Amino acid sequence: MTVTMNVSTPEETMAIGQKMAPLLAPKDIILLDGDLGAGKTTFTKGLAAGLGIKRNVKSPTFTIIREYQDGRIPLYHMDVYRLEDGSGDELGLDEYFNGDGVSVVEWSQFVADELPADYLRIAFKRLDEKGENQRELIFDPHGQRFETIVEKLQE
Repeated sequence: MTVTMNVSTPEETMAIGQKMAPLLAPKDIILLDGDLGAGKTTFTKGLAAGLGIKRNVKSPTFTIIREYQDGRIPLYHMDVYRLEDGSGDELGLDEYFNGDGVSVVEWSQFVADELPADYLRIAFKRLDEKGENQRELIFDPHGQRFETIVEKLQE
């Protein structure tokens, strides 16, 4: 079951993340895929706000993993773009995936071998040539838990 949602502003993208946050639990894995500037970090900012995280969420491009511990549950925001060679096992990703928080992984194709069977992939696609704010978010749940989350998001 794939679900598509269209957004016109960064605020709408954040609102979807914020709405999803209460539905999440430790060990949940959210994969965010799309071009640079497509809205992945904007979505994560909404997710963080929904988890009660007060710190400013920034893209972890150069640090690879940013940890936010001050919310309802921890948020582990990962940008694995720099792991094009597939060296994700050296980061101990499975410890995050099986840990006490929610893992958000940008550019997940670079750690595909490290992913468990159950996760939610969200693809971000620009709908306008200029890269303004029109986006299509395509939710692709893997596992019953994530199918339920996507169903609740649609309500």
